[in-house]
Amino acid sequence: MKQYINPAKSKTFASKTSSIQELIQTTLYILESFGIPIDGTPRRIERMAIAFLACCDVKNIKDFKTPKDLNAGFSLKTRDIINYVNGHFNEEISSGSYDDIRRKDLKMLTVAEIILQSSPNSATNDSTRGYSLNPYYTNLLRSYGSEDWEILVQETLKDIEPLSVKLKRERDLFKVTVNLPSGGVLNFSAGKHNDLQKAIIEEFLPRYGFDADVLYVGDTADKYLHMEKEYLESLNFFELSHEELPDVVAYSRTKNWLYLIEAVHSSGPISEIRLLQLKKLTEKCKTDIVYVTAFLDRAKFRQFMAEIAWETEVWTADNPDHLVHFNGDKFLGPYK
Repeated sequence: MKQYINPAKSKTFASKTSSIQELIQTTLYILESFGIPIDGTPRRIERMAIAFLACCDVKNIKDFKTPKDLNAGFSLKTRDIINYVNGHFNEEISSGSYDDIRRKDLKMLTVAEIILQSSPNSATNDSTRGYSLNPYYTNLLRSYGSEDWEILVQETLKDIEPLSVKLKRERDLFKVTVNLPSGGVLNFSAGKHNDLQKAIIEEFLPRYGFDADVLYVGDTADKYLHMEKEYLESLNFFELSHEELPDVVAYSRTKNWLYLIEAVHSSGPISEIRLLQLKKLTEKCKTDIVYVTAFLDRAKFRQFMAEIAWETEVWTADNPDHLVHFNGDKFLGPYK
């Protein structure tokens, strides 16, 4: 069976007995078979598994043969779930963390309706609301371990769209497509910051990039969404795993200019301190450097204007044909 949690990467998991570890790994396999996406930190998926077990009154693998569900009148309130997992799974969850049970540990399970609320019409934060196994899944749990269990799951759930598929479709629906100058395509997650990065690549660089290639761009969901590692190394760019990477890095062969661009939605313009930092990080770089701070509009630019460093450029996506140049004898270009 797949090992969903590596004990070496989770102190709480490693502290549990081997039988509890096996029970949690088995539970994650079952939940994944039911269509629950098993992603997140080891601790997050561990908490989801033990919360599920509490709602079914399952303390060991043998108990999968006799799970309790809503039809049996079994349900646990969030505080009861904390007491259950602390008592049976070597946990030390604070009694004040009951809201995390509802908002985090049980969230995907209730959205998928694998775990049901005993009083669905009560207020969201109603402390008397209980949580219990949906009877639709009870027989699948009882049958776990049988030779044809996976086939039984597929047949039973064939008309239910897995939550993992549903979430993936929703994430893809809100992707922001970005066309690279080189002809490639990137898909950003949705958000104002990524909207601005899209504008930088599709509007700023074609105007001011002198046929620049995009060598690096991060996404709020994926810091290394696009990276031309060998290309950057050939320019003696600083350590690629460094936390101080700008949002967009592009290079113009014709000018030998390297563009370091910060996309500012809520923070992070090229201030005097940031400029000194970037200059130090690129001191061995073989190119001349152009420093650019980009904003979605002039209103956002005004908010950060006092922080902008001299000898840098400012561009706003709502006025793409214009640049604001902070001092110097050149309209656009690196300073020697």
